[in-house]
Amino acid sequence: MNISYNWLKKYITTNLTAEEIAKILTSIGLEVGCVEEVESIKGGLKGLVVGEVLTCVNHENSDHLHVTTVTIGQEPLQIVCGAPNVAAGQKVIVATIGTVLYSGEESFTIKKSKIRGVESFGMICAEDEIGVGKSHDGIMVLPNDTPVGMEAKDYFHIENDTLIEVDITPNRSDATSHYGVARDLAAYCHAHGIDYKLTKPSVDDFKIDNHSLEIKIDKVDATRCPRYSGITVTNATVKESPDWLKNALQVIGLRPINNVVDATNYILHAFGQPLHAFDADKIKGGEINVCTVAEGTKFVTLDGVERNLNAEDLMICNAEEPMCIGGVFGGLDSGVTENTKNIFIESAYFNPVSIRKTAHRFGLNTDASFRYERGIDPHNTIYVLKYAAMLIKEFTGGEISSDIQDIYPNKIDNFSVTVTLNKIQSLIGKNLEEAEIERILEGLEIQIISKENGTYKLEVPAYRVDVQRDVDVIEDILRIYGYNNVEINDKLNSNLIFSKGVNPDKCQNLISEQLTACGFNEILNNSLTKSSYYEHLDTYPAKECVRIMNSLSADLNVMRQTLLFGGLESINRNANRQMPDLKFYEFGNCYHYHEEKKCDDPSHMSAYSEEYHLGLWITGNKTSLNWSEKSNEVSFYQLKAYVHNILTRMGVNIMNTKTKEISNEIYTQALVITTNGEKELATIGIISPKLLKQFDIENPVYYADIQWKQLLKEYGKHKISYTELSKFPEVKRDLALLIDKSVEFKQIESIAFETEKKLLKSVTLFDVYEGKNLEAGKKSYAVNFTLQDKEKTLTDKQIDAIMQKLIKAFTEKLNAKLR
Repeated sequence: MNISYNWLKKYITTNLTAEEIAKILTSIGLEVGCVEEVESIKGGLKGLVVGEVLTCVNHENSDHLHVTTVTIGQEPLQIVCGAPNVAAGQKVIVATIGTVLYSGEESFTIKKSKIRGVESFGMICAEDEIGVGKSHDGIMVLPNDTPVGMEAKDYFHIENDTLIEVDITPNRSDATSHYGVARDLAAYCHAHGIDYKLTKPSVDDFKIDNHSLEIKIDKVDATRCPRYSGITVTNATVKESPDWLKNALQVIGLRPINNVVDATNYILHAFGQPLHAFDADKIKGGEINVCTVAEGTKFVTLDGVERNLNAEDLMICNAEEPMCIGGVFGGLDSGVTENTKNIFIESAYFNPVSIRKTAHRFGLNTDASFRYERGIDPHNTIYVLKYAAMLIKEFTGGEISSDIQDIYPNKIDNFSVTVTLNKIQSLIGKNLEEAEIERILEGLEIQIISKENGTYKLEVPAYRVDVQRDVDVIEDILRIYGYNNVEINDKLNSNLIFSKGVNPDKCQNLISEQLTACGFNEILNNSLTKSSYYEHLDTYPAKECVRIMNSLSADLNVMRQTLLFGGLESINRNANRQMPDLKFYEFGNCYHYHEEKKCDDPSHMSAYSEEYHLGLWITGNKTSLNWSEKSNEVSFYQLKAYVHNILTRMGVNIMNTKTKEISNEIYTQALVITTNGEKELATIGIISPKLLKQFDIENPVYYADIQWKQLLKEYGKHKISYTELSKFPEVKRDLALLIDKSVEFKQIESIAFETEKKLLKSVTLFDVYEGKNLEAGKKSYAVNFTLQDKEKTLTDKQIDAIMQKLIKAFTEKLNAKLR
């Protein structure tokens, strides 16, 4: 939220600079993102001056251009102008050479130029070209008494200001306005002895001029709208707002519209109370009804979109039809226009839950709904209504023409909270003096009703919707006192805890360190994701998604079934920022819904499951480009090696696992690793090009999904033992085997260990050849065998016998031949 320093100082008088205020706001929980110097109009109209057109003749080579001479108090300038209304004797705004003009985020510089052969030394401006209006019908013509040479920034009263960008957390609805921020700043100043004065504009001069237009507020849904107030203004002239109001809105990023709408926007950002101004002549039957309408009712909102209303949506209606989605968005035909003469001003307190549901249902996030759905001050509606009526009367020349109608059947009370001194000091971790605590409470406008035996009974203002428990009060005291003012004790209290069995956190840290040492980066993605990822998938069917009720958006409407898609989003983000060589890992839960396990009890969770997974992604090159090493792309086998290392580190003997190949809409080719008991440990695969295209990823991506819970079970079975190093040497022998292409190395490895169980220590594949001079359908594997006897040195005779036995086994079981 943007806060104007000049605007803020209308409500709090203090000598604090904008930078000092920003530092204080951050310390009390209103974190400031940035502080920057701004002008109410971008560029501050620098280089623009008032000029007088001395002469104006038609351009010889154009039927619509004019050649003028313009004085700006110096030597007259020749300027070519295309505006149809330019004429001699006019006072105009001139952009001199070198002036920078802005149009949104774009800009252009005025330069000396030739237009149809005639030199031009500047530009005579229209109001939209310099940002002071929207018209482009012709140049801006100023009053005759405007001084020549006057800077445009002085003529238009352009203000320099400082913009403070405050990040408002969802619980701090009380700070969604300039006065709300000033009030919090005042609480800090009060507690820390800084001079200040908090003021609010007076409405003592409010008076009703006549009773010529009474709009009856007939029916009000008290549940969805606990308080609804309104008043009328007649004989209004809707026109441009005064300069000070336009400047105030432009500084915080709002576009001025007209004096009525600008007044309501000003009050919203001043006091956090949304208002709505209706054209009173369009209120059919002269009555207002605040109610719901039939399901499916058509309604066209201010943006021209026709929407189907829900039976739960609160609408502001006249006697015949809805005019506005209450607290969210206005209707197309009921708002104030330049032809409006009579106005009905609405000031209300809507139920936050009702507004939130309606806003999310339509995907609307307006300034009004932002505040209503968080909860505003229910006691502020009348003050704001009076102030709005006074401003609109002043700006439009109208008359206040009705009594204030205030429908408030069930008064909303302030919150009662009881808190003890012991708990305050215990939670804060410091013994604050009672006088200091009471001074902070006074600054926060929290009234002490009674104090007895160290127990405070407090009354918290209704606008502090986030302070309803004793711990909330303590948090407020602490943030105003200052988190940094609580000293950190040098003493550390700790307990030693011993537990048997597997420590999941320790195992996770162990594997995290291993992967990080291998060049992986850990990522952490949102467990909420978009349901569209799971549409048309069999591996992760959409029907098994755990869906979110009243989701924030379609991008966050289900819980993830797999870590895969979050990782692909991360790869896309990094690849788009020239970082294509990536190795990621993530630990996280995945969620599933099983319709067949659903029971009658709606609170029972039997249909839902949660699994902890480890995901690995690699893509791009193995190493970044350098002079000493050629770049090689990552591969499936590289990822397989990482997975094998993880399994080995967790005590899984790779020789005791099984593998099977699969392919589906996720993987073009994948390998599933299971235990001998058919419990799945991991899936390693190549992501399908179709899926990569969906995420706009060009390079191949290799992904491994490890069932972490099952791996922890295997780790629990692992027993660590040790043996003496053998005193006798290892012997290595190689075989070049010609085998069918369908034969896998694991088969060779398995046959070898079955054939020689005692002396064979390892089997390694060190070369694969598929090419010329081989029979069709054949390939050549070069395999190394390591033999060792722990009790004696092997003889050549023993070694040859073992190798012959292996050759025979490969020949019989695999139809292998020696090359």
